Amino acid sequence: MNPHLHTYRTPPGAWWLWSLALGTAATRTTNPLLLTLLITVSAYVVAARRPHAPWARSYGAFVKLALAVLAIRLFFAVALGSPIPGTHVLLTLPEVPLPDWAQGIRLGGRVTAEGLLFALYDGLKLATLLICVGAANALANPSRLLKSLPGALYEIGVAVVVALTFAPNLIADVQRLRAARRLRGRPDRGIRGLLHVGLPVLEGALERSVALAAAMDARGYGRTAQVPAAVRRTTAALTLTGLLGVCAGTYGLLTADGGTYGLPVLLAGLAAALAGLWLGGRRSPRTRYRPDPWNLRAWLVAGSGIAVAAVMIVAASADPAALHPGVVPPTVPELPLWPAAAILLGLLPAFVTPPPEAPTTTTTEPS
Repeated sequence: MNPHLHTYRTPPGAWWLWSLALGTAATRTTNPLLLTLLITVSAYVVAARRPHAPWARSYGAFVKLALAVLAIRLFFAVALGSPIPGTHVLLTLPEVPLPDWAQGIRLGGRVTAEGLLFALYDGLKLATLLICVGAANALANPSRLLKSLPGALYEIGVAVVVALTFAPNLIADVQRLRAARRLRGRPDRGIRGLLHVGLPVLEGALERSVALAAAMDARGYGRTAQVPAAVRRTTAALTLTGLLGVCAGTYGLLTADGGTYGLPVLLAGLAAALAGLWLGGRRSPRTRYRPDPWNLRAWLVAGSGIAVAAVMIVAASADPAALHPGVVPPTVPELPLWPAAAILLGLLPAFVTPPPEAPTTTTTEPS
């Protein structure tokens, strides 16, 4: 028996809770030192616990996307100006005159240190949020995440997993066919090469889709159980109310004025949405093969991220000046000690979870 079959693996839901909690902590501050510390924590955990799988390589793409977002934010601040008043002029660009109906918008003009700092802090916050989401994509197996979804969302989950796995297979088919054409001395670039490669690739993709549909139909996928009308109406009401509550609570957490009602509304919305999903899952009963156990390690992973988010939310209310350094006039940001120590709790998954399994290689004995 393969000894790795019974090796504990961290549930993907725990990784998503950990990363989303770090992202929530990033939305509560514009301090570049704290944001850089959050990026460092997520990068260390990804480097220590990222599995050897194709989907785990997405972290680098999210880092590049975050850098692009930061660069675009700074470019707009230079080209279009900033609403932040400033007196420290770094340079003056040629200003393009605009018509009267475009008042309030300018192209070029003065570039101040205050405006650049505001754009840098704002862009770094969004970049940190993207990197935290990328950490979840690199650590959580999408196929195993599908097993953890409630029955009401199983159809959507299957569509997402098929879409995530279709693109790597499509790219692999293109590379394989182009290599085969090069070995035969045929062109593999340009429009002619694309036409000769595209048809077999699309044909193979269609065959896989038909085979997948046939396999799902043979296993009885999509067949639902009979549920009373009252249960269906209650499910729809709970799900809709819960989603509205989640949206309102998230908006309250992300704004400074809604900090008092944001968390209670978010928790109530989550409870209603989970209840609706549980009732909706009764329409599609299904079995689970080797579900991921949610034990102490999973709670430690999720709890470490939630602790970071909770401390940052409290710190944003107790000491807003430390978490939001001033830009008018420009001040050197300071590192608040207890929020920084709380962020270091996010490193806990790198020590309590098992290391990723080494890729298996098969060797052929000579006969």
